[in-house]
Amino acid sequence: MFGLGVPELIIILVIILIIFGVGRLPEVGRALGKGIKEFREASGEGSSSEEKSSDEGSGEEKKS
Repeated sequence: MFGLGVPELIIILVIILIIFGVGRLPEVGRALGKGIKEFREASGEGSSSEEKSSDEGSGEEKKS
């Protein structure tokens, strides 16, 4: 995963704790999680709409 090991992740976590503090950490994590979820849903909708259109096209061919 991006070439990050355990020591690098610990350093990143300590820096985040220093910047945001312990009190705001759950709030930051929640916002980050929502952002990732929305990104996945947005990128997934594009591929699922393509699949639906290809399914509809094949369904029309079977009816003919």
